[in-house]
Parts: sequence; structure tokens; C-alpha cells
Amino acid sequence: MIPWLDAHTPFPPVEAALAEPNGLLAAGADLAPQRLLDAYSKGIFPWYSRGQPILWWSPDPRMVVLPAEFEPRRSLLKVLRNRDYEIRCDSAFEAVMRACAATPRAGQDGTWITDDILAGYTRLHVLGFAHSVETWMDGRLAGGLYGVAIGRAFYGESMFAHRTDASKIAFAHLAVFLAERACGMIDCQMNTTHLQSLGAREISRADFSARLAFLTAQPPLQGWQVLARLWHPVRP
Repeated sequence: MIPWLDAHTPFPPVEAALAEPNGLLAAGADLAPQRLLDAYSKGIFPWYSRGQPILWWSPDPRMVVLPAEFEPRRSLLKVLRNRDYEIRCDSAFEAVMRACAATPRAGQDGTWITDDILAGYTRLHVLGFAHSVETWMDGRLAGGLYGVAIGRAFYGESMFAHRTDASKIAFAHLAVFLAERACGMIDCQMNTTHLQSLGAREISRADFSARLAFLTAQPPLQGWQVLARLWHPVRP
């Protein structure tokens, strides 16, 4: 059994999460900005399907990318050098979320990005905690990602691509931007082959929590407008 949260119930410790399904911690509560920020600062995120209550998760192990260690594969470097694209940041946040929700994914029936999720993260975006990184090609939104930033940690939520490699291009620029600003970790939540191709690896929940406690106590990331002006490819 997992606890049911009302609006004022605190999260249980992440160590109380179930082993099966991996990381299920609690249900209920809401997606108000303060609840979401409290969750992320503890390494907890919401993930549920339409018609379900809000489910909160903290899996073990945790999939992460360390920006300082990010090295694009040779094939991606070639794309970054040769493709004609523009990187923008926060110019189409809601459009990115809707594209992530509408993009079919192998092994998934429908989307977890519900109307409530869309509203909750849009509020975080307005408050300056949620960001989108976008790849534009031929004047159109071709791919991108969105996530949450607290202190020197970035929590990747979802990505999409309408053109080949468009999401990888956005991720590469984000990783370089974060590395330059001493962001210590990109949370990728769960293991997928796509994330592995971007250099993500698993660490234990205990290690993740310890890193997170330090990183979220740091001053917030600044200079997102610099990422929005990145017109040049990432250099090797």
C-alpha cells in the first residue's frame, strides 16, 4: 500500500517507495507549483495516465546525465556541424509540451501529459522554473524538450522530434549550456535506449538524493537567454 496525500500531507521519505512497481511512492495531492517544486527538490515526480489519480514516483536506480561528462557521439557531432537549424529557449513552451504529448512512443498507449500536467508545468514556466529548449528548422518547430530547473539541477521531463535528430540537437545544446554553468546533473528519470544514446547512465537513488541535496541548495541557473541565442553548432 502507498499513502494517499491530501493538499497538506507531506511526501513520505523516498526510501518508502515500492520496489514493484519500481519507485511508486504515493498518490493524490495536486500539481500546484509549490507541491511540484517540493517534489522535485526531493527527487519525486508525477507520472500517471488519464483517469488515474496523481501518482508520485522515485525509482531506484535513477537515470541521469552529468553535463560535465557529456560527449556527443560522432554521428551527432556531424549533425550538429552540418544541419541547418536554430536553437531557441522558452519561445514555445506550451507548444513543446503539446508536441511531446502528441508524439507516439513505442510501447506506450496514449500519453501521461494530461491537461492537468500541461497546466501545472505551464504555471512553473510562468514562475521561471520550467523551460523549453527548441530546435527550429525552416521556420518550424522541429523538435525539443522541456524540464524543470531548481538550483543547479535540471529535471528533463519529455522530448519530441518531428525531424530526424531534432530532439538530440536540442539536448546537446542544453547539456553544453548546463555544463558551462556548473549544473551538476540532468535527471532523466527512467532508463531508455534513446537516453542511453545521449550518454545517460544509472545511479542509485541514494547517490541521486545526495547529489540533489547539494545541487538544489545552489543559486538558480541564470542566462537562459544565452541558450536562446545559440545559432552555432556545438563544437567537439
